Amino acid sequence: MANGWAADGAVQDQIDSTVDDAVQRARHALGQGESERYCQECGEEIPLVRRQALKGVRYCLVCQTEQDKKQADSGLYNRRGSKDSQLR
Repeated sequence: MANGWAADGAVQDQIDSTVDDAVQRARHALGQGESERYCQECGEEIPLVRRQALKGVRYCLVCQTEQDKKQADSGLYNRRGSKDSQLR
């Protein structure tokens, strides 16, 4: 049953949207192509073991960890939520 301005199924639509966004981010995070030999952030050589283990790696472990932290901090809430759902 819809309340206020929200349509039937609006909550489920928000949940589905959030899950879809997370899946897209995870797919995008998967490496593609040939790995870099040197980190694109700091220029340090990326260890051979890391390059072999992860397809398309672009950053050393330290820089990748920082990138992951920044990405996690920026995606803490669903920006698609309707005003109606935010007022409750």
